[in-house]
Amino acid sequence: MPQPLQSPFVEIERADWARLAPRMSNPLSEEEVRRLRGLGDRLELREVAEVYLPLSRLVSLYQESAARLHRETHEFLGSKALPTPFVIGVAGSVAVGKSTSARLLQELLRRWEGSPRVELLTTDGFLHPNRVLEERGLMQRKGFPESYDRRALLGFVSRVKSGEAEVSAPVYSHLTYDIVPGEEIVVRRPDILIVEGLNVLQPPPSGSHLAVSDLFDFSIYVDARTSAIREWYIERFWALRESAFQDPDSYFHRFADMTRQQARIYSEDIWDSINGPNLVEHVLPTRPRADLVLRKAEDHTIRSVLLRKL
Repeated sequence: MPQPLQSPFVEIERADWARLAPRMSNPLSEEEVRRLRGLGDRLELREVAEVYLPLSRLVSLYQESAARLHRETHEFLGSKALPTPFVIGVAGSVAVGKSTSARLLQELLRRWEGSPRVELLTTDGFLHPNRVLEERGLMQRKGFPESYDRRALLGFVSRVKSGEAEVSAPVYSHLTYDIVPGEEIVVRRPDILIVEGLNVLQPPPSGSHLAVSDLFDFSIYVDARTSAIREWYIERFWALRESAFQDPDSYFHRFADMTRQQARIYSEDIWDSINGPNLVEHVLPTRPRADLVLRKAEDHTIRSVLLRKL
């Protein structure tokens, strides 16, 4: 009789995970948490202390271990080399809260011993410009793997990982829903680089031997039931309709006068035709590739942590 497949993860309930928190006070204030919290997220100080503080400590241990191994390897080889940045990938669905998790992790990691320099890059900047997407008939597949310049993203992370002094990336505007011509973000040899995006844990595309996820030293997947994420997306669309969409320069300004019912119907259609299929077909299958999974409950709070067995 075939044996059931064993999970590569150990699941740690939130109460048990919280006991792993280092004996230190929460380094963030209420105001800082509000600033870091994404639209629709319900992040509170208690969750920072019980979930993200132990997570940041675990990641810092991995980073310290990697730096030590790098140093000892070069001593063994009798060579000299600058330390290379520790690269973290953060993946998950649209509206699941991965951006909040990435920003929060950046802030907490900066506050560990030695005050490491931590940079955060979102992969939105590597979306093809709308002009290119329209030429290729991909505007309705924005966010799917083929809508990104994956070669450019891989090149960016490779150059950072190799220790180049300065590496630049394009800038994406959520206001105009497009790449900003002539603007760039410059990363200058950080101690830690966090790369956040829908598809960062994708395996190599057909015909390629390397994926950006192959360059990660640690990876996190933010998870929740698909039905919950769908509802969060709909709620976020309404919140944006009352805020960002009101800006005349917004790509979505035409939705600013929608009724609540109209906004719900439209956002449900967008989810069911674009974001939902992308999650099921491309994002969710990458979850097993993560080193750690943050599992959210229906109310957006973390209920458990899955940690890959060593």
